[in-house]
Amino acid sequence: MTQLSIIVPVYNVEKYIRPCIESIFKQGLDESCFEVIIVNDGSEDRSMEMIADIISRHANITLINQENKGLSVARNNGIVIAKGEYILMPDSDDFLIENSLKPLLEKAIEFQVDLVVADFLRMDDKNNECVKTVPQKEFSIKEKTGEELFLEDLNPYECYVWRTLFRREFLLNNHLKFVPGIFIQDVPFTHECYLKAKKCIRASWFLNIYRWHNASTSANYNLKKAKDYCIAITKTWELKDLKGISKREQKKLRDDVFITFSKMICNTAHEIDNASERNDIIDFLKQQVPDLHFNNGTKQRIVSFMFWYLPHSYLFIRYLYAKIFEDNIRPFIYHRLRRPYLQS
Repeated sequence: MTQLSIIVPVYNVEKYIRPCIESIFKQGLDESCFEVIIVNDGSEDRSMEMIADIISRHANITLINQENKGLSVARNNGIVIAKGEYILMPDSDDFLIENSLKPLLEKAIEFQVDLVVADFLRMDDKNNECVKTVPQKEFSIKEKTGEELFLEDLNPYECYVWRTLFRREFLLNNHLKFVPGIFIQDVPFTHECYLKAKKCIRASWFLNIYRWHNASTSANYNLKKAKDYCIAITKTWELKDLKGISKREQKKLRDDVFITFSKMICNTAHEIDNASERNDIIDFLKQQVPDLHFNNGTKQRIVSFMFWYLPHSYLFIRYLYAKIFEDNIRPFIYHRLRRPYLQS
């Protein structure tokens, strides 16, 4: 029986893909108990050449070649053919910490949970050497309901699916799929999973190394990514109407959407200099979510009022604040005034 399916979408990551795939085979798992599904999403660089020898050496690797359709479609296609009892979806520019996966999989199977959520470490391209000495935690787990996991552990800034083991039957029975065509697909998917899960494990244990670099999907913000944010906000906001979620879950969900909304506005103010594009973004969001209102506290009420009645003025004020204060005055205060004081 296949216990685990590891789905790895690949698109133009020739610099990172080999360590990712190599790390999968450093987990102390017998290759007969897991499969690796590599989805080549129309890569135009040497990504597939970099791992061709690995693919040829391992009989448990399945390769899917498709036209470039984005990370969401690649993951969805991998889930469709997966045979494992559990599914892991690492990003192709990250990698697993050696021998980190096996204890998580064992607990998932033992307790038959819907989700196992682990910890991760961050690393940028300048800190490659730290991987050789990963400070692993003492392994411990805590059983939780989906509601407890949602209320206590879901950080809207860190909706990373690669830190979670998903029970395949749970995904299929609840029709859980990634929204096609958007780069911030983890946000609505993770929120929906947590809200629908019944039995979960929160593990104190490092599973992944999260590699941040300028080519990653979280960098290079533009008009397309701004509208992707709007779609993610829309899909997450719609979850408030799910049957059976508690008032506490609804409140947190609205607060999480406000955080994603605020992040979108912040990124737009910093990165989109064209005023008509900025206005197009906020108009697009209003069209997508005609009932988007925030009312938890004074700040949310003010922002909600500005969003609905003075949207272009609100975004212009936020743009001026970003360019004048956040990009100039605040760095000046920090570097010229605060740092000498701290060094004294």
